[in-house]
Amino acid sequence: MKTKLHIFKIVAKHLSFTKAAEQLFVSQPAVSKAIKNLEEEYKTTLFIRKRNSIELTAEGKSFLVYTHKILAIYSEMEEQFLHKKELFPEFISFGVSTTLSNYIIPKVIAKFRTQFPQTKFEIISDNSTNIEELILNDYIDFGITEGSVTNTKLHFEKFIKDEIVLVTNYKNNSFKKGSIDIKTLQNLPIIEREKGSGTKDIIDQFLKDNNIKKLNSVVSLNSTEAIKNYLYHSDDYALLSIHAINNDLINNKLKIIDINSQGIERWFYFVKRTGYQSSKIENFEKFIRMSYNH
Repeated sequence: MKTKLHIFKIVAKHLSFTKAAEQLFVSQPAVSKAIKNLEEEYKTTLFIRKRNSIELTAEGKSFLVYTHKILAIYSEMEEQFLHKKELFPEFISFGVSTTLSNYIIPKVIAKFRTQFPQTKFEIISDNSTNIEELILNDYIDFGITEGSVTNTKLHFEKFIKDEIVLVTNYKNNSFKKGSIDIKTLQNLPIIEREKGSGTKDIIDQFLKDNNIKKLNSVVSLNSTEAIKNYLYHSDDYALLSIHAINNDLINNKLKIIDINSQGIERWFYFVKRTGYQSSKIENFEKFIRMSYNH
């Protein structure tokens, strides 16, 4: 039963028998048979089969809620009786915001796997809202996001503080004192992230708090790396996470221009479902904290 429910969960996640089979490393007929067996056993239709796609029926959506609960109990029971001596699980899936997925988490995972190579990972890089939805639907074990700490179904714990700083090409000598006032900021040619970016949301809130309607945005790009590559060849400016530019500061590619008496800060949070949490996942979270702090 556990195997069939797990197959159903993965099919519901991808809404595709083919993709589910690929993730589970089984044949597509095996996946189809497992779903058919569940439908016969519970005398219901879980999916509507269309020509090139499938979707959950109303009963399928209800069945998925019970599936999450039952698989969570299986997981808790196995940890209690079968895997007591195991420090980490064989597979960990979690979601992280783009900044962390690009500049912090890869180093942590590489360090982890040199010590514990038996553990495999699925790491999803996305915005906070989508990651929280994946956690709530039990598709990933936990997340690290710019949490709003408002959803009572989720538990948030502070991880690291981030600072958004104004940067430009290292050779740009427009402001020899290395600082500007908030008025000057409004007139600078700014390279910004696209709408929907967590970093842009933080910047927009900062502007609102300082009664600034908008910046002089001259180019919009969809990644921090793209913005940095632009700045290497320009004297324009951008507001970026301090974590994204550490190497650029060391290698004299970019430099920070201070905004007088102003700071743009945010927290990244560990996010997980309220209630039961696997001790092995908690061990991994502790490893991330220790690796980052050292």
